[in-house]
Amino acid sequence: MKFRSFKIIILFVCLAQLSIAQRGRINWTEDGNGYTKLKDGGIVKVDPRTEAEVVLVRKEQLTAPGATKALMPQSYAFNNNNTRLLIFTNTAKVWRYNTRGDYWVLDIIANKLKQLGKSLPAQSLMFAKFSPDGRKVAYISEHNLFVEDISTGNINKLTKDGSRKLINGTFDWVYEEEFGCRDGFRWSPDGSRIAFWQVDATKIRDYYMLNTTDSVYSQVIPVEYPKVGEAPSPTKIGVVSLDNGYIRWMDIEGDPQQNYLPRMEWAGLNELIVQQLDRKQQESKLKYCNVTDGSSRTFWAENSEAWVDLNSADIFGEPGGWQWINKGMDFVWVSEKDGWRHIYKISRDGKTETLLTKGNYDIGEIKCIDEVNNYIYFTASPRNATQQYLYRVNIEKGNIIQKVKKIVSKPKADPELVSTDSTLKGSHDYSISPNGKFATHAFSSHNTPRVMEWITLPDNKPINPAKTIALLKKTDKNVNIEYLQVVTEDNITLDAWINKPTNFDPSKKYPVVFYVYGEPAASTVMDRYGNQNNFLYNGDIRKDGYVQVAIDNRGTPMLKGAAWRKSIYRKVGDINVRDMAMGFKKLAEMNPYFDKDRVAVWGWSGGGSSTLNLLFRHPEIFQTGISIAAVANQLFYDNIYQERYMGLPQENRDDFINGSPVTYAKNLKGNLLYIHGTGDDNVHFSNAEVLVNELIKHGKQFQYMPYPNRTHGISEGAGTSEHLSTLYTNYLKAHCPPGAR
Repeated sequence: MKFRSFKIIILFVCLAQLSIAQRGRINWTEDGNGYTKLKDGGIVKVDPRTEAEVVLVRKEQLTAPGATKALMPQSYAFNNNNTRLLIFTNTAKVWRYNTRGDYWVLDIIANKLKQLGKSLPAQSLMFAKFSPDGRKVAYISEHNLFVEDISTGNINKLTKDGSRKLINGTFDWVYEEEFGCRDGFRWSPDGSRIAFWQVDATKIRDYYMLNTTDSVYSQVIPVEYPKVGEAPSPTKIGVVSLDNGYIRWMDIEGDPQQNYLPRMEWAGLNELIVQQLDRKQQESKLKYCNVTDGSSRTFWAENSEAWVDLNSADIFGEPGGWQWINKGMDFVWVSEKDGWRHIYKISRDGKTETLLTKGNYDIGEIKCIDEVNNYIYFTASPRNATQQYLYRVNIEKGNIIQKVKKIVSKPKADPELVSTDSTLKGSHDYSISPNGKFATHAFSSHNTPRVMEWITLPDNKPINPAKTIALLKKTDKNVNIEYLQVVTEDNITLDAWINKPTNFDPSKKYPVVFYVYGEPAASTVMDRYGNQNNFLYNGDIRKDGYVQVAIDNRGTPMLKGAAWRKSIYRKVGDINVRDMAMGFKKLAEMNPYFDKDRVAVWGWSGGGSSTLNLLFRHPEIFQTGISIAAVANQLFYDNIYQERYMGLPQENRDDFINGSPVTYAKNLKGNLLYIHGTGDDNVHFSNAEVLVNELIKHGKQFQYMPYPNRTHGISEGAGTSEHLSTLYTNYLKAHCPPGAR
């Protein structure tokens, strides 16, 4: 149910392992003075200052002997001296992401291309990474860890017990989905050992999906899936020696079936740093593990009465490591321990911590740590949570005013703003080079399509004065979106937007389409371009005369402080639903052009659950609902997500029941279109079946569309997306007729 796209919730962002450069991301060179990209079937290096290109790899070099076509890299990585290239191709999905496929190595000097793991099943390799010296590659195949010598082709199988239920070097479904864990091994700094996770899912019950369309007889597809209330998979960390294959398992205190190990990196030649979370995710411990004897010790910890968020290089992205600074004597950490999401500098021994971003505001993502100029760059928005800007803070002194080369020690509430153009109100995003010298700067707002420029840092100057955002940006005059705040009858202030139809006449009444999500994984109210669109609507929804609305309720990940985000603890399906209902009620009172007899609400996944709850519990407001891939019963979802936000059902089962749409199905009065994929490994099809049963039990009529073998995104198969769009649109038009009255 957790989504990683914050712009359009259903569009999934595919994030590859950190070691591999990927399409759609800036593939910075190691020194940060340039970047590489795929071009004409090969790879070129680009100088951001001049846009000059140097060919590093030609298309012909990516053509295997005897092949007629060159390899099509999904991603690639160079070794430490750029003499070898690792290529990931012929990829396939493992759950949501294309993390399995074939790997090839190109010896650039010798101009030789060879496939790795040729003796292993085709399309089975995962997360391949060069050794620090670039002479070997480690990878996963069929749940075991391998190392291959590039020159000799010798393959060393380092683990031998891997299976679907005993997983080495990668993770089970729930670790991947809820912790973002995929790449499950790390080379030691000297390349002599590899640290890896082992997940024991043998005690986890399978959820059985049924494929009834690909053969005459049905096929059972088992997924190891721990439902809420079920104990987690025991997980441990081992360090294997390449010399003798000996595995030293880390002795980490605590029952492995009642704790999680979501983060691990090397912290030196003979030491690992590990994050441990208790089952309810209310206590986070940072530990050092001695890889020689396996002993561990806790050196820093934090607690929360709700939950402790994970830390990573970018807050919402791939699992990252600890960002070490000061020659490894300190590391950068993000915590909400003072009520706001802030950056801390913590000494290696954990005894000294320095709050760098002090103030009543949240940081979003850390974008770069520039130790040469003593800056940490990060996104934030202290004044408007619907927007996003780039800030920086002094690593040594924290929030101080910086003026040229003078340092004024007077503290201030906000860090130093980098996105200084006052005419660009909206959402800024950056990809900053490792050396902190260059960056791509992208900008969009509700009425400005995305536009990008190259800048230098730390001076924040455009590289090409003729290609600046100020010159290139265009205003979409057809957009008519109003951003506003509403105060509900509960005295809660909520951000919202209203998108008015084409040729809007305030004297007339218009049907309203309310787009919702509502859970801790995503927000729907951001000042970015695209809110004028409805990605499921077949046609132009504004021209057809619909008003569109979104409201950001308490509990969403907006940068409004921990109290805002964690107010939803044990109240998913309750506090968020009331906020949305009362917020919409207030908007309708404020805007007489809302036709209160033509109001539709819709959403996907968590938004599908919110849709059902709103339709069932507030029939006085909403007449029509379109719910897609919804969790109908919170007791059916996975343990990591539900227990993080709701606690343990063994302790507070009533909270789960009170927040579940199925509890209120008997109250249906309006029009419901319910949609679910039968092959949904995330939100299981059983959610749909129990909801349908409950509606039937109470004699409720509704429209129901199961999509055979489709997953959570309902995109597989010829014609699926078009069919879904047409279904959605036709139902909306039939039950919430378009046009002014």
